[in-house]
Order: sequence, then C-alpha cells, then structure tokens
Amino acid sequence: MMKRPLLCVLVLLLAAFPAEAASLVKTYSYFTIRGHTLDQIQDQLNSHGPQVKTTGLRHPGATQMRFTTRIGYAQQPGSCSIVSAEVTIRTRVILPRWRPRGKVDPGVRLFWDTLSADIKRHEERHVEIAKNYGRELEDALKATWPQKTCQAATAKAGEISAAILARHDKAQAEFDRVELINFESRILRLMRYRLERMEAAAGRQIN
Repeated sequence: MMKRPLLCVLVLLLAAFPAEAASLVKTYSYFTIRGHTLDQIQDQLNSHGPQVKTTGLRHPGATQMRFTTRIGYAQQPGSCSIVSAEVTIRTRVILPRWRPRGKVDPGVRLFWDTLSADIKRHEERHVEIAKNYGRELEDALKATWPQKTCQAATAKAGEISAAILARHDKAQAEFDRVELINFESRILRLMRYRLERMEAAAGRQIN
C-alpha cells in the first residue's frame, strides 16, 4: 500500500490599500456629498471622501484590497513541493454619490458627470492592476522549484509573495502619480467630448 503525499495547506493573508487573478470578489460602497458649485463639491470631497492610510489624506474615491493566498504543499522523501496555489483578491471600491438640493447649473452638472465617471474609471483600474499581480503571484508560486523541507518551501513562498506584492504597491503608486499629473488636461478633454456629444444629440433632435 503506497502512502499518499502529505498535503499541507498554508493560508497567507496579505493586505494592501490601495485581473484575471484566480478569484476576484468586488463590492461597492458610496458616500454622499452635497453642494451646488464646483468649489462646494471640491470641499465636500475633501471633507467626506475616504481617508487613505498610505497618504493620510481624504480622496474622492478609494479601493481597499486584501490578497488571500492558499498554498498546498506535497512532501516527498527529501523534498517538499508547492502543488497548488490559489490567490483571491477581495476589493471594496468606495465612490462618491452627489445629492444636491434644488436646481443646479448645467455646467456644474456636466463637470460632475465627467468627474464621477473619471473617479470610477480610476478606481476600477486599481482593481485591474491588483488582478494582474494576483495572477502573477499565483503563477510564480506554482512555478517554484521543490525545496528540501516544507518549512523551506513555506519560506520561499513568503519571499515570492513579498517581492511581487511590493512591486504591486509600487505599480499602484506610480499609476496614481501619472493620473495626478494628467488630471486637469484629462478632465477638460472629457468635458469637451461630453459637450460635443450633447450638442450633436441636440442637433439630431432639431433636424
């Protein structure tokens, strides 16, 4: 009778703040802002937006993430191998919801529609970046060479996870840096595009 390989399962909980990975669980939550002018909307976002731990500041949107890695090990005489690796990313996307009271200037509403769509796009991209690194982590763990012991294999898995998640954090920070630099020109371009579409639609209705 052959003995089955000893299967060990290690669960690593690795948290990060702010593809397809093995598994993605995404939820949304919203915070309400008021205001009728651009300055009032900005003040509301600054005072009611989610506070990001990495910056200590409030932001117009945020994405909270947790990486959970389940690793299976098979022990043979003189070696221990990773036989399975499953990465799950749980994300919570936090977005603003505008609830003005009374009549609002069309220009302000156009700005808000443009801004809120851009905030959502930005946060969804954070999720995509995490998904890509989740897939990379899973693949890297599965490709790990056998180690002499399961303790050594566990340590190796920890090294791989730490290195890939560090690169993940760097990629997220770089994305934010580039987005901030291009923010004003991007919003103006998007507003012009929305305005042109609205004017074109109005022209079709007249004709």
